[in-house]
Amino acid sequence: MTDLQPIEAYVPHRGTMLLLHRLIAVDEDHAVAEVEVPLDGPFARAGGTPAWVGLEFMAQTIAAWSGAREARAGRPPCLGYLLGSRRYATTRPAYPAGSTLRVEVRCEFLDDKGFGQFDCRILLGDESVSTALVSVFEPPVAAEPQP
Repeated sequence: MTDLQPIEAYVPHRGTMLLLHRLIAVDEDHAVAEVEVPLDGPFARAGGTPAWVGLEFMAQTIAAWSGAREARAGRPPCLGYLLGSRRYATTRPAYPAGSTLRVEVRCEFLDDKGFGQFDCRILLGDESVSTALVSVFEPPVAAEPQP
C-alpha cells in the first residue's frame, strides 16, 4: 500500500496508549511499523521501556495491518483483541530510551470467524531483539442488510 496516512488512520488507540509512531509498509499479509522509544510515558522506566511492552507493540502493528485492510474497503479501523502469545522471546530486558524500533508482523492465518495468528519480530537497528507468535480476534464485520 502506498500513500500511507498517519498511524491514527489505522488503529483505534489514542493518547498515551497509541504506542506506534508510523506505519511504513503494509501489504496483504505483512506490515511494518516504527516505535520511537519514549524518555517518559506510561511504560517508560529508567533506561528505557521494559521488553514485555514489545508484545503490545506487536499487537498494535497487527491492528495497523487490519486498519489498512479496512481503509482499503472504505471503513474505519475496528476493535480487535489480543488473545495471547506463544514463544515470546527477547534478548534484552528493556528497549533503550530514544531508540527507534522496527516492528514487523506477518499474517500466518486469519479465518472467516476473525481468529488469526501472526509471526512477529522487533528489530533494533539490524538486530532482531524480540519475537513471538501472536493470536488475535477481530469480530467479523456484520454484513449490511440488503433491501
